[in-house]
Amino acid sequence: MQIPHYTKIHNRFLLNGFPYDWNGLKQVAYSFIKEGDQYEKYMGDFLMDWLDHSETIDLVTSGTTASPKKIRFQKQALVNSAIATGDFFNVSVGDRALHCLPSNFIAGKMMLIRAMILGLSLDLVSPKRNPFYKNQKTYDFVAMTPMQAFHSLDNIKQVKKLIIGGAFVSKSLQEALLKTKVKAYETYGMTETLSHIAVRTMEDSPSEFRCLPYVEIEQDQRGCLVVTSELLQVDHFVTNDAIELLEDQRFKLIGRVDEVINSGGVKLHPQQIERKLSQVISAHFFIGGIADDELGEKVILALKHSASIDLDQLTDRIKKCKSLEPFECPKSIVIFSNFMETDSGKIRRKETLLQDPVKVLDL
Repeated sequence: MQIPHYTKIHNRFLLNGFPYDWNGLKQVAYSFIKEGDQYEKYMGDFLMDWLDHSETIDLVTSGTTASPKKIRFQKQALVNSAIATGDFFNVSVGDRALHCLPSNFIAGKMMLIRAMILGLSLDLVSPKRNPFYKNQKTYDFVAMTPMQAFHSLDNIKQVKKLIIGGAFVSKSLQEALLKTKVKAYETYGMTETLSHIAVRTMEDSPSEFRCLPYVEIEQDQRGCLVVTSELLQVDHFVTNDAIELLEDQRFKLIGRVDEVINSGGVKLHPQQIERKLSQVISAHFFIGGIADDELGEKVILALKHSASIDLDQLTDRIKKCKSLEPFECPKSIVIFSNFMETDSGKIRRKETLLQDPVKVLDL
C-alpha cells in the first residue's frame, strides 16, 4: 500500500539518534504505547493517528476556559505549519531539536511533525520542569513552557533558538533570558491555529506580538482577535482574546473577555495585572475576581500555598508596584492549598476560586 505524501518521513529525520522510515516509526509507536512511560504513550498514540491512511486527524483543545473539544484537521495543514515554522525560524535539515513537551497537546504534536517533515535530529525527553537534567547536549531549536524555561536558566546556554508558549513570559523571565545569548521568542497560538501564529522577541514590548507571514488578523465587535490563514486552513477563527490592533500585522494582547473583572464599574483584565505583578512576584499566582457588596467584584491575588512565602514582604512589594493603577491593586490575598488545572497544566481560575481557601489576608 502506498504511503500518503503527507505522512512521508524526511530521510534525515532522527529520533533519539536513530533514523526511522514510515514502517520503523509504526514499530516505535507500538512500543511506546505498550511499554513506554506516559509521555511516550502520548507520542505513540499520536504517531498511530498520524501514520494511518486518513487525510485528516482529530485534535483536542486544551480546555483552558471551556470543556475540551475535538477538531478535525487536514494533515496537510499540519505539514504546512511545520514548514512555515522552519522557514520563519530558519530551522533546517540536520538541526538538533529537543522535544520536552507532552504530545497529547498541540505544541508537543507539532514539535514531532516539524522534526519528521524538516529532517531534524530530535531528542525525546520527559516533559519535566528542567528537561536538561543530566543532559549536556546543545540544541539548535527547543520549545518550552515558561516554567520549563525558568527552571532551565542554568542550562540555557545549551540552546541556540528557543520558543516559549502555553502561558505568558513574566518580566523576571524575560530579563533573565535577555542576559543570555539564546535567541528566545514568546509565541501566541492554540490548537485551533495549529500552534503559534504570532511571536515576539525578548526585546519587544510585553504582550506585543507580530503575526507570522501567512496569517491575517482582524477584530470582531467585542475587540477580540479573529485569525485567518489559508496555509493553515483556518477561516475567520474567532478567539476570546481582546487585543489592540497595531500596524504591520502586529497586535497587543490585552486579555480574555470571558475573564474580565467588573470592579466598581471598571473592567479589568486579569492578564494585564498579572504581567505587572510578575515584576515583583515570583510565587505561583493569578489574579481573580470574587463577589463584593460594595464593588460588585473585587480584585484578589490567588496564591498557591507554600511555606517559603513571606506574606509581609509580598504585601509590601504589591503596594510598592508602581506600574499598578490604584483600582488594579488586589484587595485581598487568598491562599489555596492547590490550583485546579487542565491536563496541560493551565490554571482553571473559576474552579480554583470555588475552593475553600487556606487563608485570606486583606490588603
